Amino acid sequence: MRLRIKLRAAAIGLGFGLLALPAAAQDAPPDHAGRAVYNKTCAMCHDNPGATRAATLASVKLLSPARLREVISEGGVMAPMAAGLSAQEKTDLIAFLTFGQQATPADWTSAIKCSADKLKVDLTAPIISAGFGVDANQTRNLSAAKAGLSKSDLTKLEVAWAIGLPNPGSGSGASVLGDTIFITGGQQVMALDAATGCAKWAYAGSSRNTPAIGEVNGKKVVALVIGRDIHVIDPGNGQLIWKASAQPAELSGGTVRGGVIFAKDKILVPLSASGVGAGANPTFECCTGHGSLMALSAIDGKRLWEYHTMPEPTYTGQVNSLGVKQRGPSGAPIWSVPLYDAKRNRVFVTTGENTSHPGTDTSDAVIAIDVDTGKVAWQYQAMAADVWNLACDPFTEKNGPNCPMFFTEGGDGRDYDFGAGAVIAPGQGGKDIILAGQKSGHVWALDADTGKVLWSQRVGAGSALGGIHWGITTDGSTVFAPINDPILGPDKSWKSYAGMYAFDVKTGKPKWSYAAAPNCGGERGKLVTNCDTRYGFSSAPLVVDGAVVSGTLGGELFVLDGKTGQLLNKIDTVGPVKTINPIEGKGGSIDAHGVSVGAGMVFVSSGYTAFGETPGNVLIAYKPKK
Repeated sequence: MRLRIKLRAAAIGLGFGLLALPAAAQDAPPDHAGRAVYNKTCAMCHDNPGATRAATLASVKLLSPARLREVISEGGVMAPMAAGLSAQEKTDLIAFLTFGQQATPADWTSAIKCSADKLKVDLTAPIISAGFGVDANQTRNLSAAKAGLSKSDLTKLEVAWAIGLPNPGSGSGASVLGDTIFITGGQQVMALDAATGCAKWAYAGSSRNTPAIGEVNGKKVVALVIGRDIHVIDPGNGQLIWKASAQPAELSGGTVRGGVIFAKDKILVPLSASGVGAGANPTFECCTGHGSLMALSAIDGKRLWEYHTMPEPTYTGQVNSLGVKQRGPSGAPIWSVPLYDAKRNRVFVTTGENTSHPGTDTSDAVIAIDVDTGKVAWQYQAMAADVWNLACDPFTEKNGPNCPMFFTEGGDGRDYDFGAGAVIAPGQGGKDIILAGQKSGHVWALDADTGKVLWSQRVGAGSALGGIHWGITTDGSTVFAPINDPILGPDKSWKSYAGMYAFDVKTGKPKWSYAAAPNCGGERGKLVTNCDTRYGFSSAPLVVDGAVVSGTLGGELFVLDGKTGQLLNKIDTVGPVKTINPIEGKGGSIDAHGVSVGAGMVFVSSGYTAFGETPGNVLIAYKPKK
């Protein structure tokens, strides 16, 4: 029996998830040439965001011309949908979407440049947060000493400074080296003074990822993805050390959605191509694209090996109802940040659904790969036959011709990705456990040596947007699972399990839970988009001195006691925020890698435009009140 999922699942929305808020565009005149292009190519999804999970037209109009060009060009998330447009049509479309926008100067960071006495980056300082996962085990766990914050400090936070970001902006997290944070936004990679927010240097380039800090030949470097390339930068001055392609040489490539990590003398690059969005185009030969992982030399970017979740697609002999040929296999993208296990010399990746038949055993899976060879050591598939793409519409059941459910193989089509990456923690009898959170609402505990399931727990029925969406965290004895469960469908009986849930790492036994709830009273109900349905914990949480720190789609920052689940603090980030630079700040939903910690501060990227969430463009730094 096919499961009629409650939420529209579209990885396509991830493409707009990191975009901030420039000056709003005016509405173009009715006869604008780009309006016809939009109506022909884009309106079906962006005028119906509740059903498609795409960004609203209003949110798309917040993007800069440069970012829109990037999105619809080769390698961009909207490239398959724009493939049939001529160069002039693309230009007209961008002009329509940005009509009346006020451009932000490319050197906007000059307004917040540090004074001479604060320009230095101390390269001898310890790495406090190496990137998305904070440490090598991706635990997102910091002691009080490492964070410079105690649990008590987290109960009395106040704004230290805030920066208004031109697009693209919020959603990317910060890595921390001593008193310097590295963050992306507004077409820049920036080194900011943690205490004041002033810019020590800025490196031009658009990135959606949290910078990764590592050491190469005894020297610290920063690595990240800009466009379709890997850039390795000197953290002391922001100068380029080397650049290499982030695209595989052997098979088709894609984009890096999660972020890169260091593994000994290598940089590991996960790719998330899937064809999930292109499947919505009835004339597209569905589908192409799949996940892959590359290993590059951290010294010079030389390509060392590639792992692919499947071979290149071929024609399957099937045609859709319009007579368009079908291709497969496709999908199993790697959306998340990999985990490097130095003890076993393995990297663990998690994958998403298949997007066309035939299904593969690498979709919705946790996969262990040897770091030296790129060969699979073991893999565990949490859900088979999860074959789905944007042609499937669970709300109206008016599925497009490329919906995999139309074909003989069937498939459940739940879009139960592992959007969250794996984490490693100590288990019973000295064994290590791989922990992974799935959009089905499952927390999985696997034997790190063999991939054998040790235990699993499930919260609710799960959904295409989580269940567990962007990440989990652990303090070593407890694993904390944020549940998103946004309500998108018309079914009034749908029960959301949005909240935070704690389980014993070794046994899986539940410890406590904290239920999220909408906060829509007064003016706040007008400021928060879809306030009564978007209030869950979607972003990846942190543990700081035993307290769980996490943000919600409703734009609130929560601090919970890790032992009891007791609410210790709650801060509202929604609405106008005073900034230290000339760009006006506005807070919104907290999603993706929205919360970072280090140097005695909490950093929040507030504002998110995808999935019907609340746009915003501000990076807010909090410090303890004295």
